[in-house]
Amino acid sequence: MVQKRSLFRATTESTGALSSAPMMAPVEPSARLLPHLNLSLRSKMLLAFSVLILILGIPYIFLAIPILQYQGQYNRIIDNITAANSINGYIKFAIDAEMWDIIAGKEDFYTADQYAILDDVDAKLAIMRETSTSQRGKLKLRVIQNTMNTLRRDVERVGAQISAGATFDENMVLLERIRWVSELVEEGVQDYMLFEVNRTEQQYRALEAGLQQWIYVSVIGMLVAVAFSIAAALRISRSIYLPIKKLHDVTTTIAREDLEPLVTSDNVDEITELGMSFNIMVGKVRELLAAKMQEQENLKKAELRVLQAQINPHFLYNTLDTIIWMVESKRTAQVVDLVRALSRFFRISLSKGEDWITIGEEFEHVSSYLAIQKIRYRDILDYQIDVDETILSATILKLTLQPLVENALYHGIKNKRSGGVIRVRGRAAGTAIHLEVEDNGIGMT
Repeated sequence: MVQKRSLFRATTESTGALSSAPMMAPVEPSARLLPHLNLSLRSKMLLAFSVLILILGIPYIFLAIPILQYQGQYNRIIDNITAANSINGYIKFAIDAEMWDIIAGKEDFYTADQYAILDDVDAKLAIMRETSTSQRGKLKLRVIQNTMNTLRRDVERVGAQISAGATFDENMVLLERIRWVSELVEEGVQDYMLFEVNRTEQQYRALEAGLQQWIYVSVIGMLVAVAFSIAAALRISRSIYLPIKKLHDVTTTIAREDLEPLVTSDNVDEITELGMSFNIMVGKVRELLAAKMQEQENLKKAELRVLQAQINPHFLYNTLDTIIWMVESKRTAQVVDLVRALSRFFRISLSKGEDWITIGEEFEHVSSYLAIQKIRYRDILDYQIDVDETILSATILKLTLQPLVENALYHGIKNKRSGGVIRVRGRAAGTAIHLEVEDNGIGMT
């Protein structure tokens, strides 16, 4: 068996007209706090961050400059020690061996590497002297360079003697001198290395002291910065939170359909402008809601009147035809029942022009309608009405159920051509009211 079900859900709520209290006028500049206290949110944030950067940055800058200087001097000392270490042990071994090979006839003076060795050492000494940060260190390097000049002159004398045809013994005398001078170069380099190592320790201690000062200042600066940050954060957050909290409270109140509260001004420019804009918006929303509600109310009344105009004439004509037929058939008792039901039907339909009636009256109206239709359709229609007594006093829009019952009759029962039942129920479901129309007809196609 096919069923057609129509469900109507309604809740009973009190309705009231929107209040029409005037909107608060925008706050004039003179009513605000003093202009110099009205900082924008962006200005407050920039000011707080600027002060915080100064607190953290200035001490670090004054400490960073000497520390960076110490660090640069330390790095240059290490570089010079590394360069000196590459000379130490190299110059004596290399130049002595090269000059022996030349004197012994193993290499030619003009193709050997003695000058390349000397040039390499001289270049390193020049760089070391240029980058040295100590006058004493520069003096030691100058002494080594002078010794290297003596060594170079002795090497050149060997070449001159070989070209002049000097004997092996004469050349060996110069070789011994070269060995002695190269040893002096190495001793000077070693003395310079020892001097720079001692300076390295001094620089390290100075750097360590600077780092300790940095740490102390960092800790103090961090504590001051934290204290300032907390104070600034509390002050700024308070200046932001309180007006936003006011705005939140107002919006929460408005969400409960109370459009009366308005936002007051504050000492933050953005929040003040936001509050003024919000007040203007609330006023416009209030006006729009009032106009919309009035428009919807008028529309509902118009729709209801159109529906009533469509239902009543059609139903009345059919009922009058039935009455005429029954009178002609001399069925007086049924005519009386039919006229009585029709009287109740129109009494509730008119209801003194009211659009809202009680659920009890709505069910009585549907009962009268079904009683009239049962007389017309006799054996093919039966109906049952079941409604909780607890909801009879609740109000409902007039003629809510009749269109549903009429659909059930004309689209469900009438075409079935056999016993059909229409059930109309009403019950409470928590804070809601469920109204239901059900039939066992063939349904709509």
